[in-house]
Amino acid sequence: MIFRQLFDAESSTYTYLVGEEGTRQAVLIDPVLEQVERDLRLVDELGLVLTHVLDTHVHADHVTASGVLRERTHCTVVGGVGGAACANVQVRHGDSVRVGPLTFQVLATPGHTDDSVSYLLGDRVFTGDALLVRGNGRTDFQNGDAGQLYDSITRVLFALPDATRVYPAHDYKGHTVTSIGEETRHNPRLAHADREAFIHIMENLHLPQPKKIDIAVPANRACGRAASPPQGA
Repeated sequence: MIFRQLFDAESSTYTYLVGEEGTRQAVLIDPVLEQVERDLRLVDELGLVLTHVLDTHVHADHVTASGVLRERTHCTVVGGVGGAACANVQVRHGDSVRVGPLTFQVLATPGHTDDSVSYLLGDRVFTGDALLVRGNGRTDFQNGDAGQLYDSITRVLFALPDATRVYPAHDYKGHTVTSIGEETRHNPRLAHADREAFIHIMENLHLPQPKKIDIAVPANRACGRAASPPQGA
């Protein structure tokens, strides 16, 4: 398996490229509009064919590249039910997405947003904003629900084997990966807090709105095509 973790510095977003060595089919998870050229160049350099884009949710802090990538590569755009209606496939908990012989299992992990999903591939799980390294996504917009997020993390993600590697959609402190076992033991919001305490924490964060929320949310509900693409896209 070919695996690359890519980073957008402006939004602190991780994009993941996963490719299959035999068929050369590949998927991009949570691509960023401004990084279209970088990502397509890497796909080409590695001799891959982009067949799928997986978005974990409708993002509020950056614009997805899914629409532009679909236009340029004819890939299939996948997102959670209740998210972007323009996605080719809207997935639910228990669904699977096949990329060559690779099978991504869909885990519904709402709470950050109501359409949030995670994608499990063997011993790796791509959690979007639901579970971060020593943190989790906020729950104060886009139908977020702190209790629902607590349930998604503790009942769905924490039910995975401890050794499962967690690849989030963001990090703001330089971390690149964690594991389910690490987060059950060391996540400050979850390791020693019950559901009520977690809800209290999330209701009292008092964070500023994401800078791009007014642009990003409507754009992402249109697979990124409501925003102006970067030059050359």
